Amino acid sequence: MYKIRRLGIIYNPTIERAKSLAHELSAMLRSQKEEVWLFASLDDAESAERIKGAELVVSIGGDGTILRVARIAAPAGVPILGINMGRLGFMTELQGKEAMEKMPIFLNGEGWVEERAMLEVVCRVRPGADPMEPQYALNEIVVSRGTVARVIYIETTIDGAYFTTYKADGLLVSTATGSTAYSLAAGGPVLHPQSRDILLMPLSPHLTFDKALVLPPHSFIQLKIGTDHQAVISIDGQVNVPFEGGDEVQVRLSPFGVKFLRAQPHTYFYATLTNRLQRQN
Repeated sequence: MYKIRRLGIIYNPTIERAKSLAHELSAMLRSQKEEVWLFASLDDAESAERIKGAELVVSIGGDGTILRVARIAAPAGVPILGINMGRLGFMTELQGKEAMEKMPIFLNGEGWVEERAMLEVVCRVRPGADPMEPQYALNEIVVSRGTVARVIYIETTIDGAYFTTYKADGLLVSTATGSTAYSLAAGGPVLHPQSRDILLMPLSPHLTFDKALVLPPHSFIQLKIGTDHQAVISIDGQVNVPFEGGDEVQVRLSPFGVKFLRAQPHTYFYATLTNRLQRQN
């Protein structure tokens, strides 16, 4: 790594401690003549424009804040340093109370960069309609039933070959990062965060293929919705697109990944996994 001089800070404005730390950290860095900008995590458009010239973006909040930051930082190739002010913090590097003390480690170029895969998602919300602009997910996309408590049918094609039609509450397509999120809660396997495999996981399947499926990185997944009531596709739980019968979604790995700045040992994931999960018990 190299010494970092230009960075941005994006914080979760709904967490008062995150806002306070963001301003405190910004003041400290500016006193050292660093080029620093500061935005709330809801200011996606402004953040995306400013991030293009940054060498690092600091995310202050929880994993949800990182998911928002990842969608604008990844295309620009800018690493993220996550500071946890939430509950789990699977993706964060620092706890809020240690941020001021340890920030110089990263600014002096002493960290290492971990890259994680993202998904590229293209929705076609009407049969025969032009596809929407690609969306990107660090955790997962979920195709699920809407407000009506009835199963949906999801015709699934992998690399052009028909696989199965799921009859379920929904279907989850996850990255390795997402394997410790919704997928884990649904009983799926945990993948190493640097794996580029794709996880396919049915949600409450009924008389259908009910196992998790791990696919290689080059896989191209096409999903077609069969339902006479509304369904929805949720991207990282933050972008939601209403679906109807006949609508389609295509999923593959994104051409770019998310970079995280780390100082922990390269084996940090194993301790993080057990510590975070035991904390919830």
